[in-house]
Amino acid sequence: MCLVGANALSERIYFPVRKFSCNYKNARLFCRSILPDLGSNMTILASRLSRIKPSATNALTGLVSELKAQGRDIIGLGAGEPDFDTPDNIKEAAVAAIRRGETKYTPVPGTLALRNAIAGKLERENGLNYDPAKQITVGTGGKQIIFNAMMASLNDGDEVIIPAPYWVSYPDMVALAEGTPVFVNCTETERFKMSPEALRSVITPKTKWLILNSPSNPTGAAYTTKELRELADILVQYPNVWILTDDIYEHVIYDDFTFSTIAEVEPKLYYRTLILNGMSKVYSMTGWRLGYAAGPEELISGMNNIQSQSTTHATSISQAAGVEALEGTQEFIIPNNKLFRERRDLVVSMLNQAKGINCLVPEGAFYVYPSCDGVINKTTPNGKLIENDTDFVTYLLESEGVAVVQGAAFGLSPHFRISYATDTELLREACARIQKACASLV
Repeated sequence: MCLVGANALSERIYFPVRKFSCNYKNARLFCRSILPDLGSNMTILASRLSRIKPSATNALTGLVSELKAQGRDIIGLGAGEPDFDTPDNIKEAAVAAIRRGETKYTPVPGTLALRNAIAGKLERENGLNYDPAKQITVGTGGKQIIFNAMMASLNDGDEVIIPAPYWVSYPDMVALAEGTPVFVNCTETERFKMSPEALRSVITPKTKWLILNSPSNPTGAAYTTKELRELADILVQYPNVWILTDDIYEHVIYDDFTFSTIAEVEPKLYYRTLILNGMSKVYSMTGWRLGYAAGPEELISGMNNIQSQSTTHATSISQAAGVEALEGTQEFIIPNNKLFRERRDLVVSMLNQAKGINCLVPEGAFYVYPSCDGVINKTTPNGKLIENDTDFVTYLLESEGVAVVQGAAFGLSPHFRISYATDTELLREACARIQKACASLV
């Protein structure tokens, strides 16, 4: 007997070959003659992919690169990546690690040296104590940390509360892990922050997680210690709700804002809080792919199991650099933030001079999230009606070569996101182009 596998069929089909020469060519012709025409019903892709979509920010970055390669004059303001170089002491630590031969596998949760450095940072800066051996894990960027946490904890139908606007990857990672994203709209009048009443209104017996991101991508909004206390007072009443606090922009803050993380504010939440952080933003190490988490031992163990069957561990060289990032000089943070603040103020000022645009002043990160409500239902010089924020950002790209991300990608319209982590003069030119584009609408 000769066996032919048919992916889209409920059973395998057997056929005799005693009177049939079963070489590759003849077998293929025979299969075509007896199998139904499966056409478009045959696919290699898993059905779970229908739950997610490509990252809008990554897609924009790729489009900008493509347009620039074609010779277009494009100013890309979509990537959440500091334009500063990685500090020299961190780069030298990586080189030294290579020369010492630290190029082999490491433990799945990261080297003990790095986990010790992370524990030291959390105690020193946040007043939180974690066992480096059992409560800390390292991954290839913050994104993998979140993915590991969702895969390790969510069952089909578990709900995850996500304040909107949100970082584009939160809902998709929840959906991929068979969870259900539950969105809470946090409007411009609320300064893009969730109120305790709004939080309470969406908690159900199925709620498993709340994801908090402060300072926020895409808005730059940050919760004060008082605001976190008010949210914590709600959360202590619901022991079924865990908190994932994304602190990746912890040190990118302005105007004497004081950063707090929720387990620091309310110790009762310590045993159901996962702290996410990493090296990409404040240390300008986006390409090094290094994130970390601290939390309860059971959860960290589950996350390590997931990672052991995927990437195994973050690169050994990046981990050596990460130790230096956390334990070495932090002097560059203040001047970097000073420049970021100057850029923020420039962008906010110029956008608020654009007809139909309103832009709040954020507390941190390196994004603004201006409203474009004032340009909706206006018409471009080419006669195109601006019906939503996607139309508006398309108009900016086509007419003025300015690439920004539509608010729809972050769950709250009509807005758009600008990353001001780029050259100051480019920002000035981009904002002037936006002013021109808005003035041309009728």
